[in-house]
Amino acid sequence: MARIVYGVSGEGSGHTSRALEILPHLIGQGHEVRVAGYDRSYRDLKDRFDVFETEGLTIAQVDNEVSIKRTITDNLTRLARGHRKSVELKKQLFKEFRPEAVITDFEPMTAYLANYFDVPLITLDNQHRMRYMDLSVPQRLAGGMHLTRAIIRAMIPRPDVSLVTTFHFSPVTNDRTFAFPPLIREQIRQAVPLPEEHIIVYFTKRFDRFFPRLKRFHRERFLVYGQKREGTEGNLVFRPFSREGFVNDLASAKAVIASAGFTLITEALHLGKPYLALPTRGQYEQELNAHMLDEMGYGKGCLRMGAETLGDFLYRIPYYEEALRSYRRSDGSELKAKLDELLADGCKLAREYHRARA
Repeated sequence: MARIVYGVSGEGSGHTSRALEILPHLIGQGHEVRVAGYDRSYRDLKDRFDVFETEGLTIAQVDNEVSIKRTITDNLTRLARGHRKSVELKKQLFKEFRPEAVITDFEPMTAYLANYFDVPLITLDNQHRMRYMDLSVPQRLAGGMHLTRAIIRAMIPRPDVSLVTTFHFSPVTNDRTFAFPPLIREQIRQAVPLPEEHIIVYFTKRFDRFFPRLKRFHRERFLVYGQKREGTEGNLVFRPFSREGFVNDLASAKAVIASAGFTLITEALHLGKPYLALPTRGQYEQELNAHMLDEMGYGKGCLRMGAETLGDFLYRIPYYEEALRSYRRSDGSELKAKLDELLADGCKLAREYHRARA
């Protein structure tokens, strides 16, 4: 069995959701695992696993658009704190624990230390599909594609093996990258999809100007999550936060309207729910996800929501449902089997990939 450092990004919920699927598997296989995380990943994992709090980078948003000014300001403060925590992480996890492999779900500090200490580095995330998959990208997103690839390369330098989760399969660009269906949390896998008439609306940022447009479609019933309020306004029902309640409503929804985050999209598609995506403007990955929904016929992506766009999406729901019948679902066993192969015999295969890159 192996000693493993597992880095988990604290940005959004997807990294933590994957870790909650992978960490019990690694421990169940007999590996000794130390986790490094920040923000959401630290809060959600610290009571269940051996977690070291590190520092990470975040993307600031204002009115569903990336704020470059706030992102830079917030992250400069984080970098100052991060230097101190980097020294602590280097001492406690790398010098004392002496890991035989590092797995990172887009957590940069553990990736850099893996390179510094000459330890095999495995990435397990959805971000590296944007670096190592030959994606069909429209010209309007070409600038974002090149910038995002550079950011990924800067955040996670020189991975030895990349395990990529994706809902859109394209050829990989090297023999060290392996693509798998998304890892779906157990609650969603066990949920039974039911045909009801409501539509889930989910935005974690205030998006008040959007709701009057929904009220025009008075025959539809919209269950709204993420707005930190409760009550009914016409055909809008504002729901309080509830993991179980949200999963039940998602399983029984006829469609989803939300931003274009990877996790919610893949959970909705797993349950066969057509998806109308409003990507955060300036965030390439969300704009790419929205484009892929269009390309695969699983839903619709748009930068600005109007009544015509919403009406077109509602009209096409039966067509999206038909396309989703062939959607590739998985219980995660393929990805876990590949990870087991890399870590077997004291990380023998991971070390072979590592030596080949040296």
